[in-house]
Amino acid sequence: MRASIRRYLTPPRHPPTGRSHDRRASLLNPHSAAGQVFLLQVAIVVLLVVTAVAALLLQAANDALQQGRRESVVAAQAFASAPDVVQAFRSRDPTAVLQPRAEAARKRAGVDFIVAVNTEGIRYTYPYPEEIGKKFVGTFEPALEGRTVIEQAGGPPLPAGKGTAVQAVVPVTDSRGTVVGLVSAGITVKNVARLWMPQLPIILGAGAAALVLATTGTTLVSRRLRRQTHGLAPAELAQMYEHHDAVLHAVREGVLITDADGRLVLANDEAQRLLGLPAAAQGRHVRELGLPEQIGRLIMSPEVVTDEVHLAEDRLLAVNKRPTFPHAVQDGSVVTLRDTTELAAVSGRAEVARERLKLLYGAGVRIGTTLDVTRTAQELAEVAAPQFADVVTVDLLDSVLQGSELTAEGWRHLRRVATSGEHRLLPVFRVGEVITYLPGTPQMRTLPEGRGVLEADLRQAHGWQAQDPDRAREALERGLHALVTVPLRARGVPLGVANFYRAGDSPPFEPEDVSFAEELAARAAVALDNARRFTREHAMAVTLQRSLLPRGQPDQDALEVAWRYLPAEAGVGGDWFDVIPLPGARVALAMGDVVGHGLHAAATMGRLRTAVHNFSTLDLPVEEVLGHLDDLVVRMDNEESTGNATEGHDGEGVTGATCLYAIYDPTAGKCTMARAGHPDPVVVNPDGTVTFSDAPASVPLGLGGHPFETAELHLPEGSQLVLYTNGLVEDRTRDPDVGLDTLRRALDGAAGRTAEETCQAVIDALKPAHSSDDIALLVARTRLFPPSCVAQWDVPSDPAVVPSVRAHCTEKLREWGLEDSGFTTELIVSELLTNAIRYASPPVTVRLLYGHCLICEVSDGSSTSPRLQRATTMDEGGRGLFLVAQFAQRWGTRYTPQGKVIWAEQSANDGASAATGHTPVDVLLEQFGDPAL
Repeated sequence: MRASIRRYLTPPRHPPTGRSHDRRASLLNPHSAAGQVFLLQVAIVVLLVVTAVAALLLQAANDALQQGRRESVVAAQAFASAPDVVQAFRSRDPTAVLQPRAEAARKRAGVDFIVAVNTEGIRYTYPYPEEIGKKFVGTFEPALEGRTVIEQAGGPPLPAGKGTAVQAVVPVTDSRGTVVGLVSAGITVKNVARLWMPQLPIILGAGAAALVLATTGTTLVSRRLRRQTHGLAPAELAQMYEHHDAVLHAVREGVLITDADGRLVLANDEAQRLLGLPAAAQGRHVRELGLPEQIGRLIMSPEVVTDEVHLAEDRLLAVNKRPTFPHAVQDGSVVTLRDTTELAAVSGRAEVARERLKLLYGAGVRIGTTLDVTRTAQELAEVAAPQFADVVTVDLLDSVLQGSELTAEGWRHLRRVATSGEHRLLPVFRVGEVITYLPGTPQMRTLPEGRGVLEADLRQAHGWQAQDPDRAREALERGLHALVTVPLRARGVPLGVANFYRAGDSPPFEPEDVSFAEELAARAAVALDNARRFTREHAMAVTLQRSLLPRGQPDQDALEVAWRYLPAEAGVGGDWFDVIPLPGARVALAMGDVVGHGLHAAATMGRLRTAVHNFSTLDLPVEEVLGHLDDLVVRMDNEESTGNATEGHDGEGVTGATCLYAIYDPTAGKCTMARAGHPDPVVVNPDGTVTFSDAPASVPLGLGGHPFETAELHLPEGSQLVLYTNGLVEDRTRDPDVGLDTLRRALDGAAGRTAEETCQAVIDALKPAHSSDDIALLVARTRLFPPSCVAQWDVPSDPAVVPSVRAHCTEKLREWGLEDSGFTTELIVSELLTNAIRYASPPVTVRLLYGHCLICEVSDGSSTSPRLQRATTMDEGGRGLFLVAQFAQRWGTRYTPQGKVIWAEQSANDGASAATGHTPVDVLLEQFGDPAL
């Protein structure tokens, strides 16, 4: 409106709507002053440009012609003065001598031709050989007299083109001054023009710049004229004032114009209505109009006013005041009045709505940042307090916190999970308390109804007070006065309730606040249900993962082991490990990592761990175990990719796995290992030094067809072998190299620690605050079999030595205090040794190992393995291995590079029961031969 008044007082700077005055059209219109000035400027500029171009062209052409003449004279004189030119002219065949020299000189000098001519004008040379011998075109007579001739003449075609040439003719004189011939050199006119053509763009560019400057100057002049005349004719100006007058009295904004003496010059219809001015108010002094005191004083004051609100009867008027001409010393003023009575009420409601939308947006950003149920509930409470309520509490079902499936049972028992706001000053239930709500409370009403419940005045809320009268009375005394309770629902089943309280001077809740609270709770419920589902899946995956990992340490004598498994916060992965006792007191250590997280990774890990157990039972070399695992992973990936997975599976393939497999032999102190993409294990030597094993790093499992390299370490007794997955040393906030350095520092000084102490020290040093990947750690402290517990005999290939070997074994058992196992051991050694001597090849060796069990081993140089057979009653043999299998706890065969080893294990603590508790040998033999078996 102020802009309209300004246009009313001063002529407008732009024409009114309805008649277009395009500036470019005005500039080109020859009937306008601007158009005439522009055309005159263009004519002057074009004339100057044409004149300058012509002068420069002439000057450039003249300079180029003079340069061409100089170059022609120089080229001709240089050739004429060259050595042996006189002799060439006097030779029998001047053309043969001068033609190649002339062409070479022409190319060096950059001219178009160099022609040698005799004194009669006949050419000896020319760029084109067919022109040699013809008459020279041009004036050459003065040159015969010893002068230089420069002229423009035509001639035969040249390599540069046919046309007029600038040529110079100079004489060739001998030592006595006699002219023996002439030399002419020249440049065609076209080539001369090429010397000044590069100057033409500069000339034209200067002309274009001058034209642009002329256009710019004319445009500025045109704008100045338009500002001075406003681009209007007198009739148009009168029509414009009529339009402004009509607008002035039609707008819904009051306008008062006063002069320097304070008399009213103009008041539109809206100003008369708002202020109740009389009809004859124009021309009267402002004090005589009976205006409200504040508005009258404001109009008379010289101050500038912007959007001041004043009360006029029952209206709120927004007043603005500006001088009519700001640069005048004494002048009147313009006052605008706007009725804001209804706008104030609407603006208040709009501001509330804006704040609510802002709060909902903040809830979408801040609620659900994690997949933790308790944290999500706390985020809801923190978002709503104090922006929407003074105190916010969130109560959830225990099944939500545990990740269980939702049911309608147990609604009355809710656990306080989160609070925010002024809860410390009010007597509300604390976090962690279980609240048993009564049926009449707002919480129990909102759960089955599925909608919010409003208690605008808690003094009248008898159901709320009945829940805990003493606490309710104290809360009312401290100012708690309003409550909105809304359900937290997901998939139609409530998760809990959210309670919004107001206290003190805060206004009571209104019905529209319930809708807002329901919308806020609905957004939070989605995040809570996502967190509940994650909690459930995470708990299931952790349970599955832990059930697939070792639950206790196996009985073995080779290693002292300790381990840790820490699942990731975002879901368990496929990290696993195992300690597997092997024949011959050896122990296999396995550790792997399946790519991915969740149930699929845990299930895949279980399959791989089971496969390792099966392969270790076959007592395969470490590289063959990894090779079989690689084939298994490839088959598993192929099953996923070809759609053979079970229905409902998410379809994710294994996509990769790493594994480290090692076998430690305590009798030799050797550890053989191979790793498929797995981190290099760390070795802590007995002297405290920490090194990496440097085992060759082969490709991860699942790539197929790649060999796996092995490494053999000699570990003294008391060494510690540390196996781990990459989650221990890698993290989103930590570089792997930094993690490895930290691991090395954590293992410094671990030589005197137990495996359990070392394991805990590593976890304390490297466990991240928020783990994004699983962590598996296995520490194995080595032991060596004492020589006193090992007995070994080399046996000749003679059955007669078997009794003596049995006698040696009996004596050794007597030294170990295992007399009760003597009979069983003699039988096992006798049967195995007899088979080796009879059916195998030397060398044959018998070894006894005494640890937590008694191990009998018979090795030979043959790769054939005996099999348990079914002997009939009349068979003379085939019962030896049957007896071994009956008396031994376990037996089997393992292959070595030198042959094979047949082993049998017996319990070292219950030898008597083993000897007496078994079925007699005769009875066993009779059962073995029974056809019914």
